[in-house]
Amino acid sequence: MSDANVRIPAEARDRLARIASSEGMSLRGYLSHLAETLLTPEERAERAEQARAALREWNGYDPSVSEQAALDAELDRRLNEAGAR
Repeated sequence: MSDANVRIPAEARDRLARIASSEGMSLRGYLSHLAETLLTPEERAERAEQARAALREWNGYDPSVSEQAALDAELDRRLNEAGAR
């Protein structure tokens, strides 16, 4: 496997190195682990669609776009309300 150089601010590098060390890993190993375990936007979208399909199959849940928007707005309202406490 070939290595690559990535330029980031020293503060970010140092923070990642501290996190890696706390996990018992080298920075190189930690970054490799992140790359293997984090999802790309496409993978997240695919998993979300799979979850929606499972819900539809399980209980018929299939909100329209406007229903989703209303539910999102209600969730945002409740989160804002809870954060203000």
